[in-house]
Amino acid sequence: MPLQFFNTYSREIEELEPRDPTARPIRMYTCGPTIYSRAHIGNFRAYIFEDLLQRHLELRGYKVHRVMNITDVEDKTIRGAREAGVPLQKFTEQFKEAFFEDAHTLRIKRADEYPAATDQRYIDGMIEMISVLISKGLAYQADDESVYFRINKFPDYGKLAHFDLTQLQSTGRVKHDEYDKEHIGDFALWKAWDEADGDVKWDSPWGPGRPGWHIECSAMSMALLGDQIDIHCGGVDNIFPHHEAEIAQSEGVTGKKFVRYWLHCAHLLVDGQKMAKSLGNFYTVPDVLAKGYTRRELRYALLRVHYRVPLNFTWEGMNEARESLARIDEWLARLRQIAKDPTPNAQRPTTDFEDALDDDLNISAALGFLFESIRETNRAMDQNKMDAASASDWLDWWKRINTVLDLEAETDVAIPDDVTQLAEERENARREKNWKRSDELRDRISSLGWEVRDTKDGPKLTRGARPV
Repeated sequence: MPLQFFNTYSREIEELEPRDPTARPIRMYTCGPTIYSRAHIGNFRAYIFEDLLQRHLELRGYKVHRVMNITDVEDKTIRGAREAGVPLQKFTEQFKEAFFEDAHTLRIKRADEYPAATDQRYIDGMIEMISVLISKGLAYQADDESVYFRINKFPDYGKLAHFDLTQLQSTGRVKHDEYDKEHIGDFALWKAWDEADGDVKWDSPWGPGRPGWHIECSAMSMALLGDQIDIHCGGVDNIFPHHEAEIAQSEGVTGKKFVRYWLHCAHLLVDGQKMAKSLGNFYTVPDVLAKGYTRRELRYALLRVHYRVPLNFTWEGMNEARESLARIDEWLARLRQIAKDPTPNAQRPTTDFEDALDDDLNISAALGFLFESIRETNRAMDQNKMDAASASDWLDWWKRINTVLDLEAETDVAIPDDVTQLAEERENARREKNWKRSDELRDRISSLGWEVRDTKDGPKLTRGARPV
């Protein structure tokens, strides 16, 4: 099956055809964090989807040049710096560092570049783009001294979000970075300085001010990936107005199709509700790890559902992630043992996992095949129908697909001596059939953040969650 993805622009599944198929490069732009606070797990659901996409493209032989922007100047970062009473750069730097720390924790591959909107190089590019748009009659300086894009001069405006502008009432101009279709209007390209901006300003032909959020991504993308790119990703909340504005600005300047494929990730919910601090269900990566879960368990929980389906995050789901990874770990341990000890018969892996991901990155189907393979190969091992060559083939297959999943167990997690001692006492209690004592020791082990699993090869200790 050829690689194919759902293109938000066409609302259809389309076969992947890169701009330059001979060299097989994929130019990919992914909307990164707005660093006014620490990114939450909903943000990282999107970043893990993009990570999965890049890894699968590379598995299929493509070279990927990925750029992820860092939005360090816009309405929320300026407001946050003002309320904190610190310079903008000092305010945003802490959240930038936290983003990279959390991305590393979740094993997300680094992009090739992380351009920051405040870099003078990109500010100059934004000013140049705005000047071109003004010269073409697509933008104008209003009486508030800010510069706006004329949406009624760009016939394709609204096509990404599938809005019919004739059915929407324009509000005139919109200076805020974020708004909905009920407040549609000419959007800000350059915002004239006012007192609320403090010392955040740059000189421009239209007076001191700062860029609008939307022009930032267009300028950074074009500077690093050229006028046209293959894939642009983000969350569904980016479709309008942000990505719609990016298309208008970029194509307004170049006259060329900006993006071939638009891929958008659905929202993350928590216990079926929108995540919000007021509801007490707002979680960052450290919040989840503080409950005793591991980084690979959180990675698994955030990647296991197809990217276009809303993901409902629950603590039960985190426990299911732990159980799923334990199954993988036990399966790998058995394969590795058999690979050292030849036995008759054979069973070979197929390409069903990769084929599922070829179909619009269908991770749910791919994981379904993985666990079906685990069931079948465990059955073969139980019946002594797995030989060393087959076990090695399956381990090689795991190594291949794990370049996409990156779910290998941590090898440097030391089990505390007191936990080991309790596990030994529990095993003795089980031999003596003292089930009450055995259960009490299990609970004590659990209270220390570990789980004991009884397997045919004896008890196994794994990291467990603290009570939620």
